[in-house]
Amino acid sequence: MAIGDPNPSRSTGLLLVLSGPSGVGKTTITRVVREKIKDAVFSISATTRPKTTGEAEGVDYYFLTHEQFEEKVQQNALLEHAIYAGHHYGTLLAPVEQSLAAGKLVMLDIDVQGARQVREHRPDMLGVFILPPSEDELLERLRKRRREDEAAIQKRFAQAQREIAEAKQVGLYDALIVNDDLDRAVAELLALIDARRRARV
Repeated sequence: MAIGDPNPSRSTGLLLVLSGPSGVGKTTITRVVREKIKDAVFSISATTRPKTTGEAEGVDYYFLTHEQFEEKVQQNALLEHAIYAGHHYGTLLAPVEQSLAAGKLVMLDIDVQGARQVREHRPDMLGVFILPPSEDELLERLRKRRREDEAAIQKRFAQAQREIAEAKQVGLYDALIVNDDLDRAVAELLALIDARRRARV
């Protein structure tokens, strides 16, 4: 069974894949886009990691056992999936397809590996990679979050450098947006979304 429809019917339904390293501002950009576009929905990921205090099923994640997750993989019920720190993460296909069929903007916040999988199944996706103003600025942002010690920050920074280099090389994304000014970055993204939806009507 094929995942997704390589030739979706013409509608304003649009799959937006946002990628970018930690600390680049994807969460903030996503929040603002949801405020600006009434039919925008954020895709909730499935994971096998344990639920933490304050998290809710179907709000933060869909929490699955390893057996349930593997069953989803075998059923081609995931748009993309990967393993991080020993736990599985993935995007459930059904909710995405349902929202697209309803003409909504569906937003995914995933890494380059996940974006590559989505592009294979949904070549009509709009892929946007968010860049920091500079690598020095990104490192400073990671430090200002005060969530990790310096060793962990350097590890995350090195990963970010690899992601940025890969995003620029693979030609996977339709656009690269530098988040040096939030309003301008959001305006660029909204213009891309509007242009793509107009082209599909």
